[in-house]
Amino acid sequence: MLTQMKRRDRKGLISSVKRVVIKIGSSVLTNEYGELSEGVFDQIAGEISEVKSREIEPVVVSSGAIAAGMRKLGLGQKPKEVAMKQAVAACGQSALMWYYEKSFSAFGERVAQILLTHDGLSLRKRFLNARKTLFTLLQMGVIPIVNENDTVAVEEIMFGDNDNLAALVTSLVEADLLVLLTDIDGLYNKNPRDNRDAELISVIEEIDHRVELIAEETQGKTTTGGMKTKIEASKTAAAFGVPTIIANGKKANSLSAIFAGKELGTLFLPAEEKIKGRKHWIAFTLKPSGEIVIDDGAKKAIKSFGKSLLPAGIKDVNGVFEVGELVRCIDEKGEEVARGLTSYNSDDLKKIVGAKTSDIEKILGYKYSDEIIHRDDLVVVSKVVL
Repeated sequence: MLTQMKRRDRKGLISSVKRVVIKIGSSVLTNEYGELSEGVFDQIAGEISEVKSREIEPVVVSSGAIAAGMRKLGLGQKPKEVAMKQAVAACGQSALMWYYEKSFSAFGERVAQILLTHDGLSLRKRFLNARKTLFTLLQMGVIPIVNENDTVAVEEIMFGDNDNLAALVTSLVEADLLVLLTDIDGLYNKNPRDNRDAELISVIEEIDHRVELIAEETQGKTTTGGMKTKIEASKTAAAFGVPTIIANGKKANSLSAIFAGKELGTLFLPAEEKIKGRKHWIAFTLKPSGEIVIDDGAKKAIKSFGKSLLPAGIKDVNGVFEVGELVRCIDEKGEEVARGLTSYNSDDLKKIVGAKTSDIEKILGYKYSDEIIHRDDLVVVSKVVL
């Protein structure tokens, strides 16, 4: 197990990075009026090209489609209606990519546009297909520019913000580092916009409730989420065993400083107990469709002994869900214990609540399996710190 001193060693951490996801927020790409700044694209392209010259594969997650669309359409305020947001994003996405194409080509780099939706990654086959495409681009030396497909995303399939998308892409491409570039130097002990005595926190060893309280919502003219979503993204990456650095992308040479191992921004250390591959996909990519209330015996079996969930340990079923969908397992106090993929739909599950496994077929007339959720499809919440 790594000592805390070694875990905090930025130069050592950076030296082991072979692939990085760099998320660039709208606040970085826009000026004080919320308009895209062409000079910023040139600056960022130069710094990412330098990162690539270190034999590190960069994957860019970029916001800015709506900001670009606002500029093209002459809008002074970000639209609120979903349909209007989608229309503005459709107008802006091509302009956003044009800026990236123009800036990166000046450094001899090629880029590719990748548009994703949450729905596109919730199916394991599509998740793996997206990974294969990204890996192929990286092998060809092409820099992927990833964004949410705002033109088709509706509320139930939206990532919600590109911080969350960047964290999922970190898992998707098996990156070694997540960098979130914003318009603030990192996480402070209080909101620096309102408090002059706010102090920058250099290292966060564990994202607990106190850290989450610090992360106040901050929204700008074209941005969504603020520090809160960056903390959530850092948690997702940490569970995958990947560190995150939040830094100020509006300052020149920020990426260069990060990859020189300098103490820049806030470093979020990864969890020492990693959750990788399919279980990370289950815990973070899928959205729960319902809940299963479990008793203390089932709770102990799952948390302490890594057992599957059996019908005998179920007390109640909430929501409507089908076979194979993600459900939350909560105790009788309402606290989440685990989440996993159910082998039975909600209607049938209600019929076998508290039953013995040997009685499932008698009650339902069929039996998919003895387990309601097999341990291979079950992720304990305390291990992922959701």
